[in-house]
Amino acid sequence: MGTTWSVKVVGALGPDGSALGQRIQETLDELESRMSTYRDDSELSILNHSDESGWIPVTRELYEVLVSAWEISEASDGAFDATVGPLVDLWGFGPSEDTHRVPPDEAIAAARKRVGFTRLRIRGDPPAVRKDVPDLSVDLSAIAKGYAVDRIAAVLDSEGFSDYLVEIGGELRGKGTNRAGVPWRIAIEKPNPGAREVYAIIDLNNVSVATSGGYRNFFEADDGQVYSHTIDPDTGRPVTHDLASVTVVGASAMCADANATALMVLGPDLGYDYAMREGVAAFFVIRQDGGYRDLATPAFAPYLATPDT
Repeated sequence: MGTTWSVKVVGALGPDGSALGQRIQETLDELESRMSTYRDDSELSILNHSDESGWIPVTRELYEVLVSAWEISEASDGAFDATVGPLVDLWGFGPSEDTHRVPPDEAIAAARKRVGFTRLRIRGDPPAVRKDVPDLSVDLSAIAKGYAVDRIAAVLDSEGFSDYLVEIGGELRGKGTNRAGVPWRIAIEKPNPGAREVYAIIDLNNVSVATSGGYRNFFEADDGQVYSHTIDPDTGRPVTHDLASVTVVGASAMCADANATALMVLGPDLGYDYAMREGVAAFFVIRQDGGYRDLATPAFAPYLATPDT
């Protein structure tokens, strides 16, 4: 999926410790073969290239992620939209693009005709999808990594591990404690481009965390205007609000992943309203003159820690 993974476990790995690593890798390889947009032979890429107007059978794994993506899209009024890929590509932020540019209005309008989660129909029995627009494409990069974290956590649970930390592309799940016997601790980064500083620290114990931000992936146009990689499906343009990053904690890494993206699109005001309405544990870092301010939903407060505790 164009990213890295890391798994830390506390406890004995048995006589052949490589067996666990092999099972993890096999699980990830399977998911990549289903949902990667970096592979032309993945199930998702084949679906995207299909111009079939009828129902297209999909695997149970792809169906589960598509259903969750659709549900969060509906709840967020389209702020999260797995079909936004044509707009992401148009602005130069897609997997095959390396030239950032400000596209003309006509190109944005044309790409928006190929975007919209309601144009993707999903059927559960048997699992299948149907595209209302033949060239509709789906990009699960904002939810599939979280799903992969959940799947690897399930592997570790089945192997009897009760203390572990799983990380895939920045999405994490922590269970139990680390070697020191304290909950796994994760830093929320201060959203400064070109620097690595801790802004806040959270404890993870049997929960997942995902962060979305626009401070690493952006470009500056010739006129000095900065454009974030976070595209608002409603406007077809990068977001312009003051939200620098948002971190979400939840039982499911998949849902935390998608909700973090939705909140990043919505911004600090509408995003906070959405998080409160949906019961999302969210921590917003907002730009202001001279620095940042933060805003957390009540559900997030139990996870905040301090560096010296």
